[in-house]
Amino acid sequence: MTFTMNTFAPALLALALAAPSAFAKLPAPNPTPEAKAKAAETAAKAAWAAKVDNLKLCQAQDRVAAKYRTSAAAAGKPVPTPVATPPCADPGPFAYVPPVDPKPIEAAGAHSPATTATAPPSTNQKAAEAIPDAKK
Repeated sequence: MTFTMNTFAPALLALALAAPSAFAKLPAPNPTPEAKAKAAETAAKAAWAAKVDNLKLCQAQDRVAAKYRTSAAAAGKPVPTPVATPPCADPGPFAYVPPVDPKPIEAAGAHSPATTATAPPSTNQKAAEAIPDAKK
């Protein structure tokens, strides 16, 4: 069986046009609670790493400024007064505390009344008389 160019070219063209649909991006699955917790921990660790980077940058800037002042003083140049800056803040070791999930409203009892009324209110006084300046 021989294939001619007249039958081979259209088949190749159809295959080339259908191939991109096979590589279409599928929607991402819904994240599980474990995946959400892992993502939150990763975000917290990235924020802590940024604070550590800022600490190292601050310390390096302090060392450069101190070296400049000593070399300028040794060379007899006038040393400018240092600008007051806040001290470098150490973020401490990484410690992640996962947030505690609050109870759902149904479990918290927020929708249930405390008790059922068994008697009428203890006064016959109208609200307008109880609070006379409320609507002026």
